[in-house]
Amino acid sequence: MRSLLFVPGDSPGKLAKGFASGADGLILDLEDSVADGNKQQARQTIAAFLSDHANADNRPRLIVRLNPLDGPHHAADIDAIIAVKPDAVMLPKSRNGNDVTLLSSRLSVAEARAGHADGAIAIIAIATETAGALFGMGTYQDASPRLDGLTWGAEDLSADLGAETARDKNGHFTDPYRLARALTLFAANAASVQAIDTVFTSFRDLEGLRHEAESARRDGFTGKMAIHPAQVPVINAVFTPTPEAIARAQAVVAALAGGQGVAGIDGEMIDRPHLLRAGRLLARARAAGVALD
Repeated sequence: MRSLLFVPGDSPGKLAKGFASGADGLILDLEDSVADGNKQQARQTIAAFLSDHANADNRPRLIVRLNPLDGPHHAADIDAIIAVKPDAVMLPKSRNGNDVTLLSSRLSVAEARAGHADGAIAIIAIATETAGALFGMGTYQDASPRLDGLTWGAEDLSADLGAETARDKNGHFTDPYRLARALTLFAANAASVQAIDTVFTSFRDLEGLRHEAESARRDGFTGKMAIHPAQVPVINAVFTPTPEAIARAQAVVAALAGGQGVAGIDGEMIDRPHLLRAGRLLARARAAGVALD
């Protein structure tokens, strides 16, 4: 998934707009964007939305952000949502891989009750929303076969730290949040799951979004979350490999196709790391629907 768009779960109008946004994934939110008094309404709205759109052609992946594991709303979320079988759930405030394992167990029970196959619903974890969570970033590997992606959050982390802001005067993340971002990238790759960059909250600044998305792609992230439909086309464009990048990757694969350890392309020596990067880029292109020769 290149783009994952957050939509408040208690707004049918915004859910419909999100569905038509072109996002690869739609995050139907039961947590931060829904007031406590609206949680039950949001569960009902999301359940109806999932039922109505499950069989739609060319639909985005439908992901429900649950409330935290240890909070008062989590059990009711599971009861209301798993029966209608979202593609995935998003786990906020994840502290470590044990939280993913625990959620996986709860999903197995709910799936069995609903008659779904065990493991049908994937998990995407937000792994950096508390200071303590940063010390558990190495525990997601083998936490659960359901784990499909890791992402990070700066806003909740800055609140937990008591920081004035997560960004400097130029709009760049300050050191604590750059560390959280890097650890998420390392943890996702160690767990062999998608590394998803956090939101860019200045939704009218599309050039700033493009710059941040390009930096994320450069470093190894494969997608980015969005908070407004206008951000989706920018994110999709940035995370879709260009024809030039695809041609370069194909040339690397062809140059090393004979099994040799090294080869030269355009005056550059290439070897196994280049081959691995090329393979990942071509896989992202296929996932984005790019037809390869």
